[in-house]
Amino acid sequence: MREEQTKTTTERLIFHVDVNSAFLSWESVRRIQEGLPDLRDIPACIGGDPTKRTGIVVAKSIPAKKCGVQTGEPVAMALRKCPNMVIVPSDFDLYVRCSRAFKKICASYTPVMESFSIDEVFLDMTGTSLLYPDPIAAAHEIKDRIYEELGFTVNIGISTNKLLAKMASDFEKPNKVHTLFPEEIPEKMWPLPVRELLFLGKASEKKLIKAGIRTIGDLAHAREADIQTLIGKKNGHQLYQYARGIDDSPVKAQPDEAKGFSAETTFNEDIISIEQVNPILLAQCDIVAARMRRKKKKCTSVSVTFRTLEFRNRSHQTKLPNATDVTDEIYHCAKQLFRESWKGEPLRLIGIAVTGLTEDDFEQLSLFEDPEKKEKSRKLDAALDAIRQKYGNDKVTRASILNGTQGIARKAKAQMKNDDNIRKNIKH
Repeated sequence: MREEQTKTTTERLIFHVDVNSAFLSWESVRRIQEGLPDLRDIPACIGGDPTKRTGIVVAKSIPAKKCGVQTGEPVAMALRKCPNMVIVPSDFDLYVRCSRAFKKICASYTPVMESFSIDEVFLDMTGTSLLYPDPIAAAHEIKDRIYEELGFTVNIGISTNKLLAKMASDFEKPNKVHTLFPEEIPEKMWPLPVRELLFLGKASEKKLIKAGIRTIGDLAHAREADIQTLIGKKNGHQLYQYARGIDDSPVKAQPDEAKGFSAETTFNEDIISIEQVNPILLAQCDIVAARMRRKKKKCTSVSVTFRTLEFRNRSHQTKLPNATDVTDEIYHCAKQLFRESWKGEPLRLIGIAVTGLTEDDFEQLSLFEDPEKKEKSRKLDAALDAIRQKYGNDKVTRASILNGTQGIARKAKAQMKNDDNIRKNIKH
């Protein structure tokens, strides 16, 4: 993919900077500093324990990819394809440090940077032409500086909006700069398979291909009404706009406020009884409620989710009569939702989410509620929050969680906290 001539225009100018094979690259840089082989040059992956069902390939080297190893597949399966593959466990402390260092360099080029994930940022370079008259040269400067100072490579996409900039950065890798300006869409984007369009999922891809829409260009030239009939009105409209290169979303220096809070846990052993489930739910309710209280929010809706051994997800949701941030109230609701929806099949994942956030303090007490009991619950929550804030989240735990059958609740809370930290790190 050739690099284009400088674009001089008064239009928006957006860069998308994406670390090449981030987790593998960051681990490789550390290993090189320790005198060990570069993981990028050998069959290698960042992955979980191959003896566990939940161990998956998080990132892979190009030599491993040539053996057929795929991101997201079980490590045990990857080893059958590539028996000599080196497996390195994830180190999210390292990833966070590398992410911050890379983002610090990017932020020095513009006051408006949006963190899209742990290894991706958008830079709004609009209006920086006096400082950087040649956008492509500026992109090369950023790319080369990251490599020289931090030891890993990035791809940078340049365009007039976030969609096209991200599409451009996904062109030929690694260590490249690409443009995808609106006039380049017919040549560079429309011939691509429709699955390459940002945010188009597998289910939508199947429906489109079945209807004869195989490329992004096919989608762009179809009738929008037909696309909406195939994949839904809202989703169809967005993907139709994207196929034509239209995206007005701004680069946001500050993330949108959370619309809800959630926690979930994946288990290595089957969950088969209510006695196992309840302390897990309580631990999850404890965490999401504490987050709400820190943000001075209350929820008006609670949902529970669980996954069976056949990887079938089920969820059940309810609206609350009053907004709440009390752990016991959320837990009582979650228990009831779970009992109503679970049919006794073994489970491998359990989760809870609270949504409909509000700051409204108005509360209409039910005739059946005990005000004294509610006040006790609030005082307990406040005491636990204060202890955790001062001494750390792991310094105090509810007795009912610690007394969970076979110690599963304690494992669940630790695993859930780890899973949640991973999700937060990957997003930010």
